[in-house]
Amino acid sequence: MTGKEGYIDFDEYIRQGEPAQKEKAGYWQTAIGLQAVDGLKVSDYLQDTARRHIEGDITIDEARELVNRYYVTKTARDADDADKEEADRVSSNIVKVLSSPTFDFSVGGYQSVHRRVFEGVMKHAGEFRTYDITKKEWVLEGDTVLYLNWEDLRRAIVYELEQEHAYNYKGKSHDEIIGHLTRFVAGLWQIHAFAEGNTRTTAVFTIQYLRSLGFDVDNDMFAKHSWYFRNALVRANYHNIAKGIDYTPVYLERFFRNLLMGEQWDLRNRYLHIHPTAEWSVQPNLAAPSTTPSSTPSSTPSTTPSSSSVIHLNPNSKLYTSNNNVIELVRVVGYEELSIKQMMELRSLKDRMNFMEYHLEPALREKFVRRKYPDCPNHPRQKYLLTVKGMALYNDYNK
Repeated sequence: MTGKEGYIDFDEYIRQGEPAQKEKAGYWQTAIGLQAVDGLKVSDYLQDTARRHIEGDITIDEARELVNRYYVTKTARDADDADKEEADRVSSNIVKVLSSPTFDFSVGGYQSVHRRVFEGVMKHAGEFRTYDITKKEWVLEGDTVLYLNWEDLRRAIVYELEQEHAYNYKGKSHDEIIGHLTRFVAGLWQIHAFAEGNTRTTAVFTIQYLRSLGFDVDNDMFAKHSWYFRNALVRANYHNIAKGIDYTPVYLERFFRNLLMGEQWDLRNRYLHIHPTAEWSVQPNLAAPSTTPSSTPSSTPSTTPSSSSVIHLNPNSKLYTSNNNVIELVRVVGYEELSIKQMMELRSLKDRMNFMEYHLEPALREKFVRRKYPDCPNHPRQKYLLTVKGMALYNDYNK
């Protein structure tokens, strides 16, 4: 399935492809889209290789080897070959990472993402930077975010991950969850642990983390709005008291609201400029044209519409489910850790096979419920508890 200029129409695969094709197309769409944060575009060869992988002709490892061999044996060189080679190799590496069901939420795991994403591209892949940096930003009119000094990188990452690990999502509203995730991702990015590829690494790590929390991550968001994602990170970490500019995480919050809640904020970069023109001074929510958002950005969640009604009324919300069995199971589990027997008793059900097929499996598949021991489904002490996504649903229905 190809679109204009011979490029793959990933959306067509995602809409009409077989399940395996949809998943692979989503990974490639995200991987290729993320190259835009550094102004890179993949080659036609990579596009064709991605298509072969999506259609099942080759494995991801074979795809990566083909890309490697292509640049090793290529004799005729074009002016932009270096950029395309980086984009091709990194894209195929990202697909490999996203295809893996494993995730390591640690300093080593964060470094590992960088190493695996930039394997064969950067000599320092997986290594923290050893010098201080600044970067001129268009949205800041040439100013820079203040990044952490290189001597304290590891300590800062350890602190951020420990704080996130200790955070309790129970009882938190959708606004609180989005606000917290925004602060965590913005803080991790601002450390700028790597000399190059920091945003792409943070994006892949974030996708993996959100999936581990039970969220279905919309590949289209990172694929088509990766440059907005980066500039929103910039605005969330920049302030200049002399110019009257405070930290502005609301733009990043709106990215995550679209990603996780199915909202429809207009994610264009011109809204993020510190001095936008009148035309771009108000970022609209395209799902609510009758509502005029505040023209003054705020770091508080109150500037965005409450999500408590969205989950009931908007079937496009990532927290929406029309399966009443799933909703009732979420209500039963609540903040507890329950066995299958306990859940069946609380639901007054006696047929185990029926419960598994029509209640538990859909809740697991839609990622509202998770196993306490995910790597051992038949663990003798197996219990089931809500994911962050499930907790948000539970809290909403119990308001």
